[in-house]
Amino acid sequence: MTQDVFADLGRIVVIVPTYNERENLGRIVGRTRSAVPEAHILVADDNSPDGTGDIADDLAAADDHVHVMHRAGKQGLGAAYLSGFAWSIDAGYDVIVEMDADGSHQPEQLPKLLTALREADVVLGSRWVDGGSVVNWPKHREFLSRGGNLYTRLMLGVPLHDATGGYRAFRADALRTLDLSDVESKGYCFQVDMAWRAARSGLRIVEVPIEFVERELGDSKMNQKIVTEALWRVTQWGVADKVAKSRRLIAIPGRPTNPERSS
Repeated sequence: MTQDVFADLGRIVVIVPTYNERENLGRIVGRTRSAVPEAHILVADDNSPDGTGDIADDLAAADDHVHVMHRAGKQGLGAAYLSGFAWSIDAGYDVIVEMDADGSHQPEQLPKLLTALREADVVLGSRWVDGGSVVNWPKHREFLSRGGNLYTRLMLGVPLHDATGGYRAFRADALRTLDLSDVESKGYCFQVDMAWRAARSGLRIVEVPIEFVERELGDSKMNQKIVTEALWRVTQWGVADKVAKSRRLIAIPGRPTNPERSS
C-alpha cells in the first residue's frame, strides 16, 4: 500500500490546463501520479482540435484519480484555472495546484511545493530565487522574464521574485478568501493577478526554487500579445493602486485636505 506522505494537507488536486497537448498529456499525468500518488489530477481541456480531450478521457477511464473538464473552446489560461478552482472547491479538495501540461513544471518537484505549503497559504515555484533555474531558454527570454518580474515588484509593491510563474499550490481555504469574481486576466497575466491578490489579502506566500525546463514537444503558447497584455495590465493596476493609496492618505480623519497657513 502506498503511504500518503501528504495526508496532513488533506485532499490534493493538480489542475492541468490543456490545448493541443496530446504529445505531452500522458507523460505529465504519469509523472505526477508517480511523484505524489495520493494527488488527483483535473485536466481542463479547451476543446483541443488535436484530440487531447479524448486522450484525457482515456486516462480518466483507466485511473480514478484523473478527472476531465471539457470546456467549450480556447478561452485562455486564466479562465481555465478559474473553472478548475471552482470545480476543485466544490469537490471538496483542500489543496489546489497549478501545473503546465508541457513538462516545463516538473512533477518530481511537486513534493517540494507541498512540503512548503505546510507553513504557508500559497507556494510559488520560483525560477528567480536562489537555487532556481531555467533550462534551454535563450538569454533574451530570461531577460524578459526577469525584467517583467522586476517591473511587477516595482509597480505593484509585491515582494515576490517570480510572480509570473505558473507552478504554484494554494490551500483551498486561502482561495476562498480571495474575491475571484472580477478576475478578467485570461492570459499569463492571470498569474500576476492571483499573486497580487494573495499578497494584498495578507496570505502567507512562500517561494521555493524550481528548475523550469522548456518544452520539448508541441508548440509554446507564449507570444508577443501575451507579453504586451501582461505589461499593460500591470501598469494599469499599479497606477490605479498608487492613486487609490494617495486618495486614502488625503482622506485620513483629522488631516486637512486643503491646508492653509495661519497668519
